[in-house]
Amino acid sequence: MSRDHLPLSEVAFLLDFDGTLVDIAPTPESIVVPPGLKETLLRLRAACGDALAVITGRPVPQIDEFLGDVPFAVAGEHGIAIRHRPGGPIERAALPPVPGEWLREAQDLVASLPGTRLERKVGGFVLHYRAAPESGTTLRKAAEAWVAPTNGLFHVQAAKMAWEIRPAGVDKGYAVRLLMENAPFAGRRPVFVGDDVTDEDGVKAAVSLGGLGLRIPADFPTPATFRAWLASLVPATGDAAPAGGA
Repeated sequence: MSRDHLPLSEVAFLLDFDGTLVDIAPTPESIVVPPGLKETLLRLRAACGDALAVITGRPVPQIDEFLGDVPFAVAGEHGIAIRHRPGGPIERAALPPVPGEWLREAQDLVASLPGTRLERKVGGFVLHYRAAPESGTTLRKAAEAWVAPTNGLFHVQAAKMAWEIRPAGVDKGYAVRLLMENAPFAGRRPVFVGDDVTDEDGVKAAVSLGGLGLRIPADFPTPATFRAWLASLVPATGDAAPAGGA
């Protein structure tokens, strides 16, 4: 199986959101869902028997705001929160509590570094420095100092212009494996696509399950190129024939 010859009746698509399905924006709130993306994803979902999921660092409700009920399943917060089917419950992994002292110190730290931002998550928090690149090293050292005494219970995850403090063992690879255990994903070969270091666990899990792990920009130069490829797999009526097998 290759990216140009995908038997859609036999595969499942598990796709990152920011930087993969949509272009990176200055802030998480300012991303734009390109025209036609929802329609392409709906055709793709139909072609692979509903086996279409979004696996993202965002909370599940944010994906609902951007994509509605287009994906069959959504894994949010890098696998911490998973909704296995439309309208189903959001299941959360059991997580260790984040020390309140870390949060207080993180708030004080970003307040002292203009352009940085603290994002709270259920299982941890994120230190953003996109608007202040010079502060990246300072934030990383603080994050590493917090997690060092936990004996591997927490770790620091590098992201795009951000450092995320999160529980160890729950990541996008965990989400891929869990989703692939249940219908409509079970019995198919996973195709995972992502764009940064937080997606590498998903890539490895997909390959270990006999599927494909694809990356932007290694396999697709830009999100726009990737979206065009998806559209070529499931052309609308009257469009050209797809490049890959169905």
